[in-house]
Amino acid sequence: MQIGDFRETIRKNNRRTTFVMGMFIALYLLLGLLIDVALYLQTETSISHILLSIANGSLPLKETVITVIIACISIAITFKMSDKLMLMGTNSKEITSLETALNDEEKQLYNIVEELKISAGMTYIPKVYILEDNYTNAFASGYSEKSALIAVTRRLVKLLNRNELQAVVAHELTHTRNNDIKLTLFATVLANIMLLIVDVLFRGILYSRNRKIDGRIMIIVVILRVVFPLVSYSLLMYLSRTREYMADARAVELMRTNQPMINALKKISGDYEDNEAEITIPKTDEIRRAAYIFNIDSIKKYRSKISSMFSTHPKTQDRINELQGNS
Repeated sequence: MQIGDFRETIRKNNRRTTFVMGMFIALYLLLGLLIDVALYLQTETSISHILLSIANGSLPLKETVITVIIACISIAITFKMSDKLMLMGTNSKEITSLETALNDEEKQLYNIVEELKISAGMTYIPKVYILEDNYTNAFASGYSEKSALIAVTRRLVKLLNRNELQAVVAHELTHTRNNDIKLTLFATVLANIMLLIVDVLFRGILYSRNRKIDGRIMIIVVILRVVFPLVSYSLLMYLSRTREYMADARAVELMRTNQPMINALKKISGDYEDNEAEITIPKTDEIRRAAYIFNIDSIKKYRSKISSMFSTHPKTQDRINELQGNS
């Protein structure tokens, strides 16, 4: 597959990302607006009057403003704590330079990160961590290039040859260059706040002693309870899969060849399939699942087309097909 074809993959997935992020922002603002409408229904019974108030801008938007403020504060805190959250529960060790690397494997990893940082034209070298946990994976974190980190498990370093490891690191560097961590954190925070607000509203009505709650408010809240979790989770997973395809394509563009990435994906998938009994996945795995280069659910759980819609990663074969230009 030609490099130009990968650039089209990147453009296509950029359009998808723009659509998904727009949907998240629209849904979040819609939730705040619906809360304001529900509160307004307690004093105004005419739907036509409410619609007119929305149209002419006279509807009080107190709750919408509050939800936006909550989102801004939550996103800022999450960005600040993202590195600590991502490394939580792992047996991690930072490699700060070639001099601090204890063996050839660690030196090779640090050297690869240095090389790709230069090739990618990055100003700062990401922090490099090696994880002593017994599973095969890698992830990136950091809300900016300056705060970026790359973590690779010891098992993955041992499994791959230099070119394959370079492809994995290029993939993770690309997540930082593409602002994927920032986008994912932003979307995740919005999704979680939406689910929390809807759940609080639903439980508030369910256990309320006020039996005179407007039936229309109850209908709005019940619909939100059913629709918002499904829509927000589906969008979040779609965004994650889109950015994985894009990171694969960017890594190939950086390395000028697709075979190392294909080989790396095959080896990682094969290791999980062949050695499932001996692999130990940390209990805090859920925190990093969307950030990993490989999600074990893509081979174990999400086999059908419908169920794969709820996976953070595309199926391995789909990624390989995309890399080979067979999609």
